[in-house]
Amino acid sequence: MPLLTLSLGSNRQADHHIRVALDALQADFGALQTSSVFESKAVGFDGSNFLNMVVAIHTDNSLATVSARIKALEAEHGRVRGGPRFSPRTLDIDILTYGDCIGDYRGILLPRPEITENAYVLWPMSQICGERCDPQTGLTYATLWQQYDKSRQSLWPIDFDWQGRRISSAL
Repeated sequence: MPLLTLSLGSNRQADHHIRVALDALQADFGALQTSSVFESKAVGFDGSNFLNMVVAIHTDNSLATVSARIKALEAEHGRVRGGPRFSPRTLDIDILTYGDCIGDYRGILLPRPEITENAYVLWPMSQICGERCDPQTGLTYATLWQQYDKSRQSLWPIDFDWQGRRISSAL
């Protein structure tokens, strides 16, 4: 079963949208491995802070099935496509990795370049897939996070409860 990793982000009713996304993903795909939930400043525009995290799921679903379900989930929660890339989001879910796939799969670039470009993806990715290697660099995600210039983006873990349990704690 391929390991699927997804980034989740929201800056509009963020607590609510992250929780409903986790509920829906668990209902659709089964057990989730979750990173901490991080708060960060908006990147690329002036806006409310974002909540971001990464989840990992073992799935037998095809990449096309996963992509369709994610787009439907975003739409169910008010995501409007076609707007500016850097803008407020009710719910943004991106496929980061799918097994060992490398390349462009019907418009889905794997692994997603944002993993190594943005702290709000790389830090949570390093938490749940730290020993996995990024195929572009050959380095583990933990090493990439260790080497990342942390002055580029400001983010911090927050206290976050889901389904009655603490999944993230502030430092």
